[in-house]
Amino acid sequence: MRRDAGLTGRALAQILGWQPSKVSRFQSGTTPPSEDDIRAWCRACGTEDRAADLIAAARDADSLYVEWRRAQRAGLRRLQNSYVPLFERTTSFRVYTSTVIPGQLQTREYARALLSQVSDVHGTVNDVDEAADARLERSEILRAPGRRFAFLVEESVLRDVMGDAETMAGQLGYLMTAMAWPAVSIGVIPVGIPRAMWKLETFSIYDEARVSVELLSAAITVTTPSEIKMYVDAFARQQERALHGAPARALIADAINSLG
Repeated sequence: MRRDAGLTGRALAQILGWQPSKVSRFQSGTTPPSEDDIRAWCRACGTEDRAADLIAAARDADSLYVEWRRAQRAGLRRLQNSYVPLFERTTSFRVYTSTVIPGQLQTREYARALLSQVSDVHGTVNDVDEAADARLERSEILRAPGRRFAFLVEESVLRDVMGDAETMAGQLGYLMTAMAWPAVSIGVIPVGIPRAMWKLETFSIYDEARVSVELLSAAITVTTPSEIKMYVDAFARQQERALHGAPARALIADAINSLG
């Protein structure tokens, strides 16, 4: 930003009434800037519109990228429970997944099969049964008053067998049950149709204050307003092609029948 404004570090310091060493410490990452420092820097560089994003990123800098192995070090159950405060303060949930059934909609058998794979792949503590129970306890939020849930699932998720055929049939049947709940919307994006947007990594939007993105090796937390807007817009684009109601039920039923 300083370079784009055509300023040297010394010139910026002079504008702000700082010692040049303060500018150097911020640029090298030796000292983190305060929120007032960020606002002042942006004003001096003529980029005040970027201050909100930078402040949001600074507030959560230590937790924006968390390796799964570190997050799961104390066990999968503890990781499941760590989401409870976030769930309790969120009123609007939007979840898009191209990989697995959303966590809030998983049966215990499906959750156990998935978490067994997670434990094996990441080489973490094997407390799968306790973690599956914790995930189901957390899912009670679906029945809590004053909340709305919108889920988008790629059709391929319905056909990727987790556990065994019996586990998968039970999970798909549970999806059809959940579709009748007043606070829950479930959309299925069919394969083989022109898309408004390519398949994305799994992400969850909590109100419009935070986005959680799931990668193989890590969880990424997005808090900057401009990036959150990108995910909100992406969810809307994916929703344009999703089927709801009876057409979605037909896809789920077909997936159940394909299990044999």
